[in-house]
Amino acid sequence: MGIPYPDNAAPHLTHGADDAARPAVLKVGVSDLIDALRRGWDDFAAVPSHAIMLCLIYPVLGLVLARLVLGYSVLPLLFPLAAGFALLGPFAAIGLYELSRRRERGEEVSASHALGVLRSPSFGAMLGLGTILFTLFVVWVATAQAIYVATFGYAPAAGIPDFISRILTTPEGWMLIVVGCGIGFLFALVALCISVVSFPMMLDRHSSATDAILTSLRVTAANPVAMATWGLIVAALLVIGSIPAFLGLAVIVPVLGHATWHLYRKVVEPNPTPYQDPPRSRQGRRYAADFPANLIPWSREKDRT
Repeated sequence: MGIPYPDNAAPHLTHGADDAARPAVLKVGVSDLIDALRRGWDDFAAVPSHAIMLCLIYPVLGLVLARLVLGYSVLPLLFPLAAGFALLGPFAAIGLYELSRRRERGEEVSASHALGVLRSPSFGAMLGLGTILFTLFVVWVATAQAIYVATFGYAPAAGIPDFISRILTTPEGWMLIVVGCGIGFLFALVALCISVVSFPMMLDRHSSATDAILTSLRVTAANPVAMATWGLIVAALLVIGSIPAFLGLAVIVPVLGHATWHLYRKVVEPNPTPYQDPPRSRQGRRYAADFPANLIPWSREKDRT
């Protein structure tokens, strides 16, 4: 059974050629954000093993990152790297959007269904926007490194206690916190504005990356307070999930991923002509001798004619 939405989440529909590209955006409030989080938790509770499996890379990556930092004396980059992964979160959660979409439609949900996003006609567009977010992440890390060098020079910290003392007890450290957080906020703002509903929209409507980005910008412009609150909620939960040793991200990331799908449902009008997944054709028996040919779709089409 699908998940019902309130009447105010289903506005009047307009029909036309640009419906899929330029859907109407809706006004939302803090109560809608809380409801999206609740629905995200419900999805996570319904398929916890799948969601944790999909997002296990986050705590593992965090632990590996911490080890590399401690081992290779790049301690000042630990926080920028960890915080910067939030820029990649919208792309990393595309499998979770697919799970929420299937559950919303009352369909069977399993771990393999998360990989169905790979067959989406807009998967190439998702990769394109994911590349933009990754570029943003790399530029942020380089910027954070430049800020640290400009503040403390190239001398490495002697260890964690020395590094913490530098940051928290010196004027240079306070300046680093203010400037770093301020510039980091700008990077996060850009990522939020261009991706808040982009990936769910591409999955749902098979939109291009450009149309999805423009819709995300329109959503942000129509709901500045709500989107700012959403960004703060995401940042706060990611910080909480990072303690201790990033292990909490195994729960926080999937909940936020599922919640993002439900937020998309609340701020973008339903598609008047929803796309139907093409039926998966049954393949006949395949033989080892046919292995190379089976890799070529049109060769199989030829065999059926």
